[in-house]
Amino acid sequence: MKKPTRTRTAAIPDPGTGVPVSQRILERLRAARARYHANDNIARFIEPGEMQSMLDEVEAKMLGVLQSLVIDTEGDHNTQDTARRVARMYLTEVFRGRYSPPPPVTEFPNVEHLNELMIVGPITVRSACSHHLCPIIGKVWIGVMPNEHSNLIGLSKYARLCDWVMSRPQIQEEAVTRLADLLQERMQPDGLAVVMEADHFCMQWRGVKDTDSKMINSVMRGSFLKDANLRREFLALLRRNNA
Repeated sequence: MKKPTRTRTAAIPDPGTGVPVSQRILERLRAARARYHANDNIARFIEPGEMQSMLDEVEAKMLGVLQSLVIDTEGDHNTQDTARRVARMYLTEVFRGRYSPPPPVTEFPNVEHLNELMIVGPITVRSACSHHLCPIIGKVWIGVMPNEHSNLIGLSKYARLCDWVMSRPQIQEEAVTRLADLLQERMQPDGLAVVMEADHFCMQWRGVKDTDSKMINSVMRGSFLKDANLRREFLALLRRNNA
């Protein structure tokens, strides 16, 4: 039996207001003078139930994109539900860091007054280039130099925070800075270091199609920035781990 096809190609207005959900969210953002760049989180401006309406709206517009690409979304069984799948992927998977609140993170006081170098990683991360929406896939290492007043977080929570920050369209340099800002705010350590190494599919899949190049960048804060010996120790341990 042939599956029913979706033929919506325009933004779906709210039955009560006649205004598309994206426009209502945009009006809240502008009223608050809040930035809504690709790598910003806008969860606090989305009201309960609106994500479902966003899903319907993105699906309708994605169907229009497929039709403009002259892809048969009715006769080709492989693409009949592609618009819905892509909409769900963007909103609830690869870009969910824009639309969901930060994950709950349990923080523990530094009862033992730990003040030695801690390294977490490699953590596998996935993001997307905001220029072409192509995947960025790589690994992150985090170095922490706590003090007696620092908040400590569980090991798995580093991965959750990384995923929340990385699941947005962005460039790698900004992503690493965002992650460092978040960890600094949560933990208040004496020193913080974040290193990311990633493959960029905007180079591998398109453009020059260079499959060997990677991008590596780092952010150093506090004692990692001031203490060259600490910085060398951290980077040496990373190299040893990658050897």
